[in-house]
Amino acid sequence: MEQRDRSTAKSAPARAKWRKSNVRPERFLIAFAVCVAIAFGLLFAPFMRPLTATFSDRLTEISGALIGAAGGRVQVEGAVLRAPSSGFAIEMKDGCNGVNVMALLWSAMLAFPASWVWKAKGVLMGTAAIQVINLVRFISLFYLGQYSIAWFDFAHLYLWENLIMADALVVFWLWVSPLLRDAGVPDAAR
Repeated sequence: MEQRDRSTAKSAPARAKWRKSNVRPERFLIAFAVCVAIAFGLLFAPFMRPLTATFSDRLTEISGALIGAAGGRVQVEGAVLRAPSSGFAIEMKDGCNGVNVMALLWSAMLAFPASWVWKAKGVLMGTAAIQVINLVRFISLFYLGQYSIAWFDFAHLYLWENLIMADALVVFWLWVSPLLRDAGVPDAAR
């Protein structure tokens, strides 16, 4: 038990130097709401539309490359993956590119009282985690759509929407747990 306490004490300065008094739910919720409003305002701003479209195109290209590397056949047309054999096509639209989930995660991380270094690490690792899961999502939907439209609809509308949000919640929990533990907040590690 002592060894764990020493390692936690050593890592505390690297993550954040703050006291228990900094953990105030009302301050976090207000800051989170402001960050979400700004993030989604920027996300839907006209000057951001080309950037999100390009991002969707790149994710589609990566998905096509992964399918090809695994021996699958696919045609990539902008933000569309098309199966040459069946003609089935799937398009990566705004809700499918994970940007909205990243905006929520980033908002939560930026609103939480932590050092800017710890926030930057969280944003980078969280973005990577969301996009890796999102690529698995998009590729699985590509194959499900060729197999069964009913399964595709279920997976697209219900299963993957919830799994992507759960991924963001797990990433946030993993990121915030050491901060709460270092601050002495009870039950933070449970």
